[in-house]
Amino acid sequence: MNLGLAAATFAIVIPAELPDKTFLSTILLSSRHRPLPVWLGAAAGLVAQAGVAVAAGRLLGLAPHRVVAAIVAGLFVAGAVYLFASRAAAVDERGAAIASDEDRLLRSGAGSTPAERRQGPSGARITAITFVVIALAEFGDLTQIVIANLSARTRDPLSVFAGAALAFIAVSGFGVAAGRAITRVVPLDALRKVSGLILLGLGIWSAVAAGTG
Repeated sequence: MNLGLAAATFAIVIPAELPDKTFLSTILLSSRHRPLPVWLGAAAGLVAQAGVAVAAGRLLGLAPHRVVAAIVAGLFVAGAVYLFASRAAAVDERGAAIASDEDRLLRSGAGSTPAERRQGPSGARITAITFVVIALAEFGDLTQIVIANLSARTRDPLSVFAGAALAFIAVSGFGVAAGRAITRVVPLDALRKVSGLILLGLGIWSAVAAGTG
């Protein structure tokens, strides 16, 4: 495994995921339910989707080098445009909608007696439902596209997966441990623009590679 590539993937995924809707939904869920099950479910859901993205990138990487570089360049630039154009309020709304969907699922499985309803859903149920909701919300998301691109561009899926998985585990932990404090300290809108610049740079690099490959 290439530790340098894993570290680079970690550094790219972190700023891309922090202002994302799944991160914000994790913050909301951890404020309403037990934090540890929320973290376990969210981290597992994101890591599972990292695996899907790496597999997709591995398939894309089987194409000729110039074709791969051109496709990756286009996707990176499209991701940068999305980050530059996206509004913080819209992302907040999507994060809140994800958290609300999970709350409805958890309430639908509440106990039949008053004591069971006061106790709330079990930790296993919170983890399982968080896993499903976060994994579905992440499917086709920007960070998944970034991971697929890196896997295709570098042709080293193991290193990319390791870096992405660690980034997702860390981001989920940030959301659960610090909650809204992170959004007050870290200007997520500025971070979104920084991520856009990173993706734009990767897009230019891939475009140059496509022209010279």
